[in-house]
Amino acid sequence: MKLAALFSGGKDSTFALYKMLKEGHEIKYLLTIIPESRESWMFHHPCIELTKLQAKTMGIPQLIRRTKGEKEKELEDLKELIKKVSKEVEGIVTGAVESSYQKSRIDKICDEFELISIAPLWKKDSLSLLKEELREGFEIIISGVFAEGFDISWIGRKIDEKCIEDLIELNKKFKIHIAGEGGEYETLVLDCPIFKQKIEINGEEVWDKKTNSGYLVVRRAKLKNKN
Repeated sequence: MKLAALFSGGKDSTFALYKMLKEGHEIKYLLTIIPESRESWMFHHPCIELTKLQAKTMGIPQLIRRTKGEKEKELEDLKELIKKVSKEVEGIVTGAVESSYQKSRIDKICDEFELISIAPLWKKDSLSLLKEELREGFEIIISGVFAEGFDISWIGRKIDEKCIEDLIELNKKFKIHIAGEGGEYETLVLDCPIFKQKIEINGEEVWDKKTNSGYLVVRRAKLKNKN
C-alpha cells in the first residue's frame, strides 16, 4: 500500500513506519505537526525540528504544519495536513501504543477521508516494545521528562538495557508508564536501520524546578556517515 506516516521523530512513530517499510509498503510522505505549545494533547514537542534531518536521511518527503497546540483545535490542523495527501495514499500510519485519546481521533479523521488507520504498535506490551526497538538497532535518547521521579540527568540519556531497568524501577515507585505513553517522557531517534546517515547533536538541558520537568534544546545537529 501507499501510505503516509504521522511522524514526530520519537521512538514509536519511527518504529511504526519502519515496520511498514519492512512489510513492503511505500511511505510516500511523513506528516509532522509542530505544536507551538508544550501543553499539546496530541503532538510531541521536544526536538520536533529535527524531524527535517530524519526525513532527509530516510529520503522521504515531509509535510509540516504548525499548530497552537490547543486541545481539540489542533485536530483541525491535523485534518488539513492529512487532507493534502488523502488522494495519493491509501492509509495513515501512527505510532500509537495505548493512547485511546490520540488513536480514536486519528481513526475518525481517516474515516472522513476513507483512509485506513494503521497502528502497528497498538496494544503491544510496552517493555517488550522498548526491547524490540533496541534489538532492531534503534539508537534512542530521552529528549524530555515530565513526571515525578525523573531529574535532569535523564535528559539526553540513551535508552539501553540499564536505562530500561531504571525505567522499570520508576514504574514501581511512581507508576510512570515504561514507554512514556502517559507523556512522562519524550524521545528522539538518532539512528536506525532506515536512516542512511545517523544524526549527531550538541545540546543542553533546560530544567524547570517549579514543575520538576525539563527537555533537551539542540543547538547544533548534523548528519554523519555510519561507520
